[in-house]
Amino acid sequence: MDLKSLIRDIPDFPKPGILFRDITTLLRDAAGLRYAIDSMADKLNGAGLNAEYIVGIESRGFIIGAPLAYKLGIGFIPVRKPGKLPSLVHAVEYELEYGMDKLEVHQDALHPGSRVTIVDDLIATGGTASATAKLVQQIGCELVGFGFIVELQDLAGRQNLPDVPIVTLVEY
Repeated sequence: MDLKSLIRDIPDFPKPGILFRDITTLLRDAAGLRYAIDSMADKLNGAGLNAEYIVGIESRGFIIGAPLAYKLGIGFIPVRKPGKLPSLVHAVEYELEYGMDKLEVHQDALHPGSRVTIVDDLIATGGTASATAKLVQQIGCELVGFGFIVELQDLAGRQNLPDVPIVTLVEY
């Protein structure tokens, strides 16, 4: 299946000069969504990661991560923006091109030594995925891989991530 044909381009979003790769058109296509989840699961299994948890980055990482965890028969852990989780959290601050941001995970969500794969819809510069990796590593988890539907290769996000397998389905 040609997943690229199900992803639309939105020029000048979120700001002028940016070409946004929108997966909502992929998500609404039942066959495309099934194919994306099944393909990601197959590629992650093929990489031999043996993760115990999928960690999904807010918010599109939830959309991909939860059914992926279900398909793989493992747990799902949400990583959220500040103030969204109701219990005690671990947090990591990270730099954006326009300031700072923060990500949080419940303190009881992961145990040290847990094997984790981080997923999101897209990797661009790798900043959010890198921050999420730091967060799970601070907890003492073993980061075993990443999964993304879309990779924007020109932005070289892979270079900002730890040296673990990175699975993508569509490259631009």
